[in-house]
Formats: sequence, C-alpha cells, structure tokens
Amino acid sequence: MSQKTGIVVLISGSGSNLQAIIDAVQSRAIEADIRAVISNRPGVQGLQRAAQAGITHCVIDHKDFTERAAFDQALMQEIDSHQPALVVLAGFMRVLTPAFVRHYEGRLLNVHPSLLPDYRGLHTHARALEDGADWHGCSIHFVTAELDGGPVIIQARVNIKANDTEESLAARVQIQEHIVYPLVIQWFCQGRLSVHEGKIKIDDQVLETPMLLENLRPSHRDTGDIA
Repeated sequence: MSQKTGIVVLISGSGSNLQAIIDAVQSRAIEADIRAVISNRPGVQGLQRAAQAGITHCVIDHKDFTERAAFDQALMQEIDSHQPALVVLAGFMRVLTPAFVRHYEGRLLNVHPSLLPDYRGLHTHARALEDGADWHGCSIHFVTAELDGGPVIIQARVNIKANDTEESLAARVQIQEHIVYPLVIQWFCQGRLSVHEGKIKIDDQVLETPMLLENLRPSHRDTGDIA
C-alpha cells in the first residue's frame, strides 16, 4: 500500500475541483494517493476525469435509497473499503447525516462558494449579487453536522464588479477554489492541519480566525508553506 496519505473524493457533478486536486497530486503539490472518487449521480463529468487519471471510481446513486441514513451507510462502507485518512467533498451536493459526519470527524473537508458564515446553503453567487455585496469568495472548512457551519480554515476573496453576473462571479470564485483547496489538502497530508473541539490548529498553533489567501506570500501558495 502507498505510503502517501490516502484520500477519497466525493463528487456530484463536473468535478472541476476534483481536477484541480488530481493535477496537484500529479505535480506533487499534494503528497497524496487518491484512492477513489465516488459520485452520487451517474454519468457526470467528474467520473470521466477520474477515469482519465486512472483513479478507481464508482457511483452510489442516492435515488436508489428511500432513506438518507441508508444512503450514508452505503457511502461510508464504500469509503472505508479504501481506508482513507481524509475524505474530500468536491461539489458533493448532499446533506450528510450527523452519524456520517461523526464517523469522519476531523478528516472531512468541504469547499463552499461564499465567505462563510455569509450565504450558507445554495445559490450563493446570486444572493451576494442581490445583496449588493462588495466581496464574495470561497471557504474551505472542516465539516460538522451544522450545514456549512464547520470551522473555516482559509478563504479567498474576489471583488464584485458592477457588471458581474451570477456566471461571471461564479467563474472567478471557482478559480480561487482551485487554488485554496489543494493547499489545504496538502497541509492535512503533511500533518500540519488538524481540528479538535472546533479549534483548528496549523503547525500546532490555534487558528483564531480563518486565513486569507491574499495574506499568504505568493511563494507560499506554490509550496504550501503557511508562514
């Protein structure tokens, strides 16, 4: 078995963040072994991306289950068969049960397209535009039973332009997602990132507020260094 950190990635759609993670692993920016990609929807582009990279992949269709808990149990069984140290939600559009979240406590990451705690849930870009917000962005956080409520590790901001549409804003935010998500995964794989009782630690230092990508020196964005 590989000595690299094993990860499993969960997807529901096109898999653009999955591709960013695959690219980072292939370039050794992430020292990890993607052991499996699991989708809750058949026929999505993310499964093609996994196949093209030679990564084990499968579908566990939530529509095959009458109860959410039964789906989560099947999903856990498949994930655990790959023995990952980390589970990565990359556009996985299912609300997970508390039992699932507890099972992977401290090793379950998610990317959310807003500057949490603003705009939890869906349609974040449209809501930011409707509110006339000046800033929008994305957050990488540990998952808890509270929807989009887990402790945030890092955020990346984009300035909202006067002529922005939902699509143009989403595209700019997604670029930032593809930068910060691989960074955080690498920190975890290096053993530098952890969470305990809702407190995030980076290099054994408690993170009082989420980091901002813009505050990391450019060289650190490439190497994964924090300070």
